[in-house]
Order: sequence, then structure tokens, then C-alpha cells
Amino acid sequence: MKAGNTPIGSPVLRKEDHRLVTGQGRFSDDVNLAGQGYAVFVRSPHAHARIVSIDTAAATRVPGVILALTGREMHEDGLKPLPHVPKSTHRAETPLVNRDGSPIFVAPHYPLAFDKARYVGEAVAVVVAESAYAAKDGAEALEVNYEVLPAVTATRATAEADAPHVWEEAASNVCMDAEVGNRDATAAAFAKAKHVVKLETWAQRVTGVPLEPRSAVAAYEPATGRYTLHAGSGGAVRLKQDLATALGIPGDQVRVIMGDVGGNFGTRGEIYPEFIIVAWAARRAGRPVKWTCERHEAFLSDYQGRDLAVTAELALDAEGSFLAMRGSNIGNAGAHTVSYAPLKKGLGIMSSIYRVPAAHFRARAVVSNTMSTRPYRSAGRPEVMYVMERLIDLAARQCHFDRIELRRRNLLTEAELPYTNQFHMTYDNGAYHAAMDRALRLGNWAGFERRRAESRNKRMCRGIGVANYVDTSTGAPRERADVTVHADGYVDVVIGVVPNGQGHETTFAQLVTGWLGVPFENVRLITGDTDIVKVGGGTHGGRGLRMGSIVIWNAVQQIIEKGKRIAARLLEIEPSGIQFERGRFRAGPSDRAASLIEVASAAVQSADLPQELRGPLAASSEEAHHAASFPYGCHVCEVEIDPELGTVEIVGYAAVDDVGRAVNPMIIHGQIHGGIAQGVGQALLEQCFYDSSSGQLLSGSLMDYALPRADTFPFFKTAISEVPSTTHPLGMRPAGESGTTPALGVVVNAIVDALAEYGVEHIEMPATPERIWRAIHKKPPIPPSVPTNR
Repeated sequence: MKAGNTPIGSPVLRKEDHRLVTGQGRFSDDVNLAGQGYAVFVRSPHAHARIVSIDTAAATRVPGVILALTGREMHEDGLKPLPHVPKSTHRAETPLVNRDGSPIFVAPHYPLAFDKARYVGEAVAVVVAESAYAAKDGAEALEVNYEVLPAVTATRATAEADAPHVWEEAASNVCMDAEVGNRDATAAAFAKAKHVVKLETWAQRVTGVPLEPRSAVAAYEPATGRYTLHAGSGGAVRLKQDLATALGIPGDQVRVIMGDVGGNFGTRGEIYPEFIIVAWAARRAGRPVKWTCERHEAFLSDYQGRDLAVTAELALDAEGSFLAMRGSNIGNAGAHTVSYAPLKKGLGIMSSIYRVPAAHFRARAVVSNTMSTRPYRSAGRPEVMYVMERLIDLAARQCHFDRIELRRRNLLTEAELPYTNQFHMTYDNGAYHAAMDRALRLGNWAGFERRRAESRNKRMCRGIGVANYVDTSTGAPRERADVTVHADGYVDVVIGVVPNGQGHETTFAQLVTGWLGVPFENVRLITGDTDIVKVGGGTHGGRGLRMGSIVIWNAVQQIIEKGKRIAARLLEIEPSGIQFERGRFRAGPSDRAASLIEVASAAVQSADLPQELRGPLAASSEEAHHAASFPYGCHVCEVEIDPELGTVEIVGYAAVDDVGRAVNPMIIHGQIHGGIAQGVGQALLEQCFYDSSSGQLLSGSLMDYALPRADTFPFFKTAISEVPSTTHPLGMRPAGESGTTPALGVVVNAIVDALAEYGVEHIEMPATPERIWRAIHKKPPIPPSVPTNR
């Protein structure tokens, strides 16, 4: 990319890819420190059990074992619970409080369980040894005596009054019981409705399965009392702060260094117990300690996602206009209340981008004997978009409306925006009708009946589905960028946003190249080291480019203004006469000019400049941006089903997603493709199966947890819409979660449409061949012996 070009909006190849695909990436497990020990965690085999005793004597006698630590030593050394903030409320999000005014329960989450184990896989001890093999031998030799207790895993079951208590400190397993909307107005609207449709469903629990398992290497300096942790996460600065809090030390006594990160999807967005224990063990052992999670261990101990039980109703008048919606959402937080964000974020946009005059929902969060949940790609939004789009298809089916016309009648128009829904969320702007119309054309909706007839000739069932959606992006509001233009032509961007595979090195370089006119390859992104990066919210909730672009833009404008003053000295005119364009400061309409690099060189070399203009040509911007952003779009999915086997083939998928302003369309298309794949995975294949009686995870390996493969998908047809957002100073909307948000609903809608000739009106996720076959052949539901966790 040559200087002077404006690459913003161009499909520039990712500059980081050559390093990564040639094996030059440096991930957490690639870090090794001299003299390091290796940690292995001892985990509970029971979903709910009292820890009667732990005997480490046999473990410490194993050759090579350095030490074994339990919750007793943890308390002796004053380690604190993990500093989760599950009930934090962004000012742009729907606030939730208990209906009776009581405090929302927050369960303490200690790095090692010491009184009770509350899910299978919870760490109760750690063994550190000279080698990973010796550590495993030591872990196997460690003796734990448990008193097994009754467990509860299913979302609806744990909300019952007679369910086994996960936490005795709480009155029940319901730790939050809120409501939002207008109960009376909603009841009145339902009373006068011509049509009412109802859906009871469950968006099953899944997990992120990032390509790179978690890994951490920690060192402790006795002379300074300082810890250094090498680990991947969603944000180095937050990890540093949380680690310091859990260790009970000031933040400046912790340094976090992040290298490349092989995937996140929300699973790395929160501190883990293992990171704290590895740092603590390094101090206790007097040497660095390394731990790398194995895949079976990750299924047990990675934060999980979704798990929302919903009962919802939609009221319509005779013409099909929506009058109201109501219902109840139960979110399963798992054993520890790490986050209520999925429940809260989903509830705020329950009515999607439709005109719903009245609404009322009850929202409950429950604890259970399962691994904790937290935001997983598009936290809480895919579940509620799925519910709304299924309700609309049910209404069309049961009340004899056309699916498309029913949506058109109720979609918000541009003239109605900004629009505040019944859950107190205010959508900014958008062209919702245009997005749906474009998606229908892209998916060739008009030609579907011909394709359906062709499938019938092959004795196959064919269906097509559509789903509109809106997403909401908030996240940590504060971000900082430090931009420096060097005399050698390079530009450094220091920022707290961290890449987890999104292509930040490319997109941020495109911004700087477009705004400063410097060569694309000369822009260097510096992030992930908290000794360099002091402020930053990390990457989560679609905030990376959304927040990063603002602070980079502000810093660049400061550099340009300072550069104009320096250029004015060099060109001997007033600063007001200087124009900046494509990397050059020009003296008005004349040919006299100074390049950005010449100005940067003068700033550090010229003795004729006033003191305030001397030094590196650099600027910083630290901003707090609280306004939410609302990506939206429409997806169309087409499936073909073999009725004899129940197998589903996705034969077509079209998507239109509005990103406000596209920086790199190629990266956006890739993000959309990946998001669709994760959504389709949940719709068809994925589920964390917990046995309802024992609490054992039955899908704890890649042999049992079904992931989509490349041959699961057709060629995606994706299109980018650009309606600049009015809540972002540069008009940008996030794109990383857009593919996932409508995918659940559109895939299930297509499957149900294919099965309409068999009288099927709904099918639960994952829509496995057995589940579809039973629906076709009118067989009883899957028996209780097969876990469904419903």
C-alpha cells in the first residue's frame, strides 16, 4: 500500500497472516522461562460434594514434585475471590433489579474450592513438578475425600423451590428475579388481541472451543515482589487489575504480557482461577510455573455460554400488527455468578427491530452445578432473536399470514428511528426494510418454490427461512491510544484493544494510513504488555474497532494540528495557511510542502522550534464512549432434509449486515462467515450435555461435542450494508457478532418450513437427525435417558 492511498474501505490482505500461517506466531504455550515448573490441577469428579479432607502427602513424595497446594494454603496466604462484577450495568443497557427489592445474590468464586465443589471439573488443588508428567503423577496421587451431595443442572429445574441448594448462603438457587416493561399495558393488549402465539423453548448451553487452549506462564521476583504473567485473554489491562485484586496486591506489582491469541469468542473475557493459582504457585515454588490446559480439561473448565430457558407469547390484531409480547427468561449462570450480562443484554432487545407497543418480561438468573456461563459471541442476543423470529413464523403459520409480509408490516421504518423499545433501549438509525429486501434478493427467495419442487422429485424436503436481527454493543467504555510518528517513517500505535484473531494489525493500520497518508506497512500496532499499555478495555462486545477508531482518530488529529504548526515554521507561513492531505503539509495553493516524515524529523532535530513543538511527533487520546451501537441485518437460509434419515444439508445461506462504515470488507466478510458457522453449530450440532442426575458432562471431548466442519456449509453469499451510525463519531458499527446473532433463528425457521408438510411447527436445538426423524415420524420426544438438560 503506497503512501497517499486511502485504504479505508479496501479489502486489504491481513498483514499479520504471513507471520501466523508460517508458524511465526507466539502464543502463550510458546513461552518458556528458565527453571520453570509445570502445574497440573486436581479437579472434582463430582458436580456437588463437600470436601471432607485433602491429603497431599502422597503427592509430594512423587519424584519430581515440587509442591502441592490446596484451599487451606490459599486462605493462609490471603488470596481473594475472583473479582467478577456480574451485575455491572452500562448506562446504555437495561437495568435489572430484584422485584422485591432484595439484593441480587453474587456467589464468591475462590481460585480453589475449599469447602464444597460445585461442578465437575472445579479445581480443588494444584501440583507443581519438574515436568508435566511428574505433575500428573503427583495429581493422581493426591487424595481427596468427598461427601457427595445432590446436584441440579437443568435450567428450569434449578429454579424450583425444592431443588438442591447450590449455595446455602442464598435463599434459593434464584439469584436474580427482575422484571421489565409494563405489566398492565401488556395484559390489556393481550386481552384485545385477535391472535396469540406461544413458544416454550431452550437455547442450549454451548462452549467456545477456541483453537488455542488456555495457557499461562508466571514468574515472581522476590526482590521487588512483582509478578509477571504470560497469558492470552480478552484484555491485558483488565487481567492485570483482576490478578492484582485476587492476589491482594497493588496493580503496579503485576505485569501481564499477551502474545498471539488463538480465538476468544468470550471464553477468555474473564479472569480464570488457574491464572491466579499459577502466579501464586510461582511465588510459593520460588521459580516460574507453567500450565497449559488440555482439551478435555477445557470442556470442563472454560466458561460456557447461552443456556436460556424462555416462555414467550406474541399478541397480534386481525391484520397481523403486533400488539404486545410477554414472557419469562431464565438464564443459567452455572455454579459461580461470573456474569449476568447475557440475560440482561438479551432482554433489552427482546422485541428486535419490530414495532411492539407493549411488553413485559420476567428475568431470572439461577445457579446450578455446572461450569459458569458468561458472554459467548453476541452474548444473549442470538437467543432472543431466535425466540422473536420463531414467534413470527409461528404466527404466520397458525394465523395464516405470509411470513415476509408479516415482517414488513411490523418492521420499524427509517422515519420511526431513533426508537425506544419497551425495554428502554433506544435504537439509533438504520434501513431495516432495505436490508431485508436485499437479503431476500440475495437468497433468491422468489425462486424457492421451483427449487422445492426439484427437491420433492428427489424425495427430499426443502425449506427456507428468514430472520431479521438487531445487535447491541456496549462494553467497557474507556479506551486509550498513543500514536507516534517517527523520523524514520514508521508510526507506532499503542492501544489497549487486543487482537484475538480479528485482524487489528490490518484494520488499525488502514485507519492510520487513510488519515495520515503513511505507508500501510509502516504502521506498527503495540499492545498486550501492561508495562507499555496502561489503559484499555480490551476486546469484547464488539468494542475493538468501535472504541479503538475513536481514540486513534483523536490522536491523529492532534498530530496533524501539531504538525501544521511545525510545517508553518519550516515553510515560513502562518499555521492557518497550512493544509494537510495525503501525508503532506502544503502551504496553501502553492507547490511548497513538507512531508509528514520531514515534519517528524524536524520535531526531534530542529533547534529553531519553540519548546512546546520539540520532541517526538506524538499524541495521546483517552476517551470514555458510553453510547451503544446497534448493528442489524437480515439472513436467509435454505435447507434440504432427507426424511428417511433426518439429516439436514444447508444448501444456501445469504446475509446482509449493516456495519455503519466498513474499514476492511474482506475481514468483515470473514467475521460474518465465522459468526454464521458458530450460530449454525448451535442450531444443528453443539451442546454441553450435563447428566441431570449425576451432573457429569457427557460431551467433554471433541469425540462427543459436535462441531461444524467446512463441509457443513454451502458457499455463503454475504453483503455489507453501510448506513453510518448516529451514535458513533465515525459512523461505525461492530461486525464481529453479526453472523451469529440471527443464525439460530434462521436455520430453525428453514428446518421447520421444510417439515411443514409433516405438521411440524417447532423443533428444538440442536436440530439433530434423531430429533428431526422423530418429528417427521411422529415418534415420542427423545426419552429422559438421553440427556437434553431442559
